[in-house]
Amino acid sequence: MPHPTKPAIGVLALQGDVREHLAALEATGAEPSAVRRADELDAVDGLVIPGGESTTISKLAVAFGLMAPLRRRVAAGMPAYGSCAGMIMLADKILDPRSGQETIGGIDMIVRRNAFGRQNESFEASLVLEGVDGGPVEGVFIRAPWVESTGAGTETLATYGGYAVAVRQGNLLATSFHPELTGDHRVHGMFTEMVRSAR
Repeated sequence: MPHPTKPAIGVLALQGDVREHLAALEATGAEPSAVRRADELDAVDGLVIPGGESTTISKLAVAFGLMAPLRRRVAAGMPAYGSCAGMIMLADKILDPRSGQETIGGIDMIVRRNAFGRQNESFEASLVLEGVDGGPVEGVFIRAPWVESTGAGTETLATYGGYAVAVRQGNLLATSFHPELTGDHRVHGMFTEMVRSAR
């Protein structure tokens, strides 16, 4: 029986920084769980797709039989939030996909993988994020993508260096950066509210 006020939010646990997202979601009043199988996906109200390696996440989602159920749930309106590699997974189109790389899609945008450079070019930046109160959000960019272009239905929530780094389309949210690594849970709080509203 789902909790009346605590939305059940899964974190896709195929690869990437799953633990940090689970902790951040718990801090925002959600009931988080790791999702590796289709039945676990069926049990959640919303899903976080963590940072990691987008090609690996894509291949594992196909191997675990999760890609089709993920696409079905997202198309049916399940709220989803993707950070870094998760942003790539929610994009309708990747500018420079690796061979065989697939996305879940859902956000009308074109993203460029590793746009901000390699691992050793990682950086942090203060970002004004629309819809998040309390001052700027600290964005941690690690081999981060950026959004090359968006469709009419996609709202840009934050930009850096002239590119969109946080976007929303309906029940879908995506950031180039990693809010789960900063101890600031406002982005996760925003997503938890999106899931609550969608219930």
